[in-house]
Amino acid sequence: MASGPFAYVRSMPINAGPLEAVPLEAVSIKAVVWDIDDTIFDYAHADTEGIRAHLVAEDLLARYGTAAEALTLWKQTTERHWARFGAGEVDFETQRRDRVRDFVGAALDDTEADAWFARYRTHYEAAWTLFPDTVPTLDALADRYRHAVLSNSAHAVQDHKLRTLGVRDRFEALLCAADLGVSKPAAEAFHAVCEELGLAPAEIAYVGDQPEIDARGARDAGLLGIWLDRNGSAQEGPSGIHRIAALTELPALLRADTRFGAPSTFG
Repeated sequence: MASGPFAYVRSMPINAGPLEAVPLEAVSIKAVVWDIDDTIFDYAHADTEGIRAHLVAEDLLARYGTAAEALTLWKQTTERHWARFGAGEVDFETQRRDRVRDFVGAALDDTEADAWFARYRTHYEAAWTLFPDTVPTLDALADRYRHAVLSNSAHAVQDHKLRTLGVRDRFEALLCAADLGVSKPAAEAFHAVCEELGLAPAEIAYVGDQPEIDARGARDAGLLGIWLDRNGSAQEGPSGIHRIAALTELPALLRADTRFGAPSTFG
C-alpha cells in the first residue's frame, strides 16, 4: 500500500484493470462496511448462553463436567469446523453438522444433526442482543455514509439475524461468504462488496472484531481497515490499520479521515 500523498485506488470494476495512483485528498470515505458477529451483535454472549441453556434442556450438561468445560469445548469445536468452512474444505451446512457430531461424539445422520442444532438455535436466538453502542453509532453515521455488511457466514443466517434484531434496513447490501464462494480475508470478498456498492476500495471503511481476518484483510484489499478491539487485547495489531475500543469512537475516526500507513489509534 502506498504511503505519502498518494493512495492507490482500483478503477471500477474492482476485479479488472490496473491500480491507479490518485491524490489522497481526492479520496474520501463514502461507505462503512460492517462485520456482524462480535462487532455489532454480541455473538459471544448469545453463543455462551445458548449452549448452556440447550445442554440443560437436553440433560447433557453433566456429561461435559462443568458448564465452563462444556462451553470451552463448544467454542473450540466451533472454531475448528468454522476454519474448515473458511478454507473452503466444506460447505456451510456440512461444517454445522460436523460441529454437532464432533461435540456430541456421535455419528448422527444429517437429519439428526440438523434437529440437534435447531433445538440449540432456539436457545441461542433467545439470547440475541446488539451491543449497546451499535444503534447509537449507526444513528450517528446514518446521514453521512452508506452502509453494508460483509460476513463470513451465510446470507440466510445473517439476514434473519439482522431482521430479528431490527437493523436489517440500516444496510443497503448484505454479502456473505457462503453465497460468494470466498471468505475474508481474501481480497475477492472485500472487492465483491466494493462492486456491490459501486465504490473504489479506498472509498470504503471496513469495521470488524478480528485484527487479521477483518482489519488486515480490508487493508490488503485497499479499504480502510478498522479493528474493533472491545476487550483491550494486548496483541499488537497489523500495521496500517486503525484500532478502536468501542463503536462510539468510529464517527470521530472517520471524520479525521486518516488512513493508509497511519498507526493504530488505540493502544
